[in-house]
Amino acid sequence: MIRQLLESTLRVSTPLIFAALGGMFSERSGVINIALEGMMLIGAFGAAVSTYATHSPWLGSAGGIAAGVLLAGVYGLFVIWLRANQIVAGTAINMLALGLTPFLCKVLYDVTGQTPAIPIAERFQSAPLYLSWIMVGVCWLWLKQTRGGLWVSFAGEHPEALDAAGIRVNRVRWAAVLISGALAGMGGASLSIFLSSSFSRNMTAGRGFMALAALIFGKWKPVPTAFACLLFGFAEAVQIRLQGVSLWGGKPIPVQFIQILPYVVTILVLAGFVGRSRAPKALGTVFRRA
Repeated sequence: MIRQLLESTLRVSTPLIFAALGGMFSERSGVINIALEGMMLIGAFGAAVSTYATHSPWLGSAGGIAAGVLLAGVYGLFVIWLRANQIVAGTAINMLALGLTPFLCKVLYDVTGQTPAIPIAERFQSAPLYLSWIMVGVCWLWLKQTRGGLWVSFAGEHPEALDAAGIRVNRVRWAAVLISGALAGMGGASLSIFLSSSFSRNMTAGRGFMALAALIFGKWKPVPTAFACLLFGFAEAVQIRLQGVSLWGGKPIPVQFIQILPYVVTILVLAGFVGRSRAPKALGTVFRRA
């Protein structure tokens, strides 16, 4: 029982880890990214469509990553180049993905609910789980040991100093936002071709926001953020296990109460720790060269 719960925790936390790492790149460079939900959703759709067409989960995940990058490019266009409000633009991106995916399903498959089922032999069995933790280590090393990691940190903390050193701040932010889209797209791919057998409408169900909460809880650092994702993954795994469990007297726990458990945990974590987390100083500010 405990082993199964731990295995389930690791599996369901995989999409959250990818998305949270993506959000970390964007936010450490100074760009708020509440559009993670939309990027995950479009990534899940792109991965399902590509896998169904190519019969390869690796090519399918590439399709999901490409879809995430494309949507991140649209987001970057508005918030970096056109200097739109990042909260409003992120909300618009989420709404765009929510409406665009069923429309594309209708165009491609003449249905609006979900894409065709993918055979189990053509889906991932465990690769995304291992890859997510490899990415945690890679991101930690990259941020700590490379010049690019230093540039991203300075773009979010002291963009004027980075600009004075001759580095284009907005170029760094563009790269960070596109990387964010790629990782969020992979998180969506983990949902549709690893944890599920197809794309279904709004299948992210708030996981992009949970990833953002894990990022804040983890103080914008890769390893603590990954463990925060495990906490939320554990809450979701418990929610799955509790479905059908009976209370005293033989009455089952109402499914509505069970389904809100991960979101309640998210709210409690944010309420208890968001005040203790210090965001990057230039987060949400538009950079203009003097």
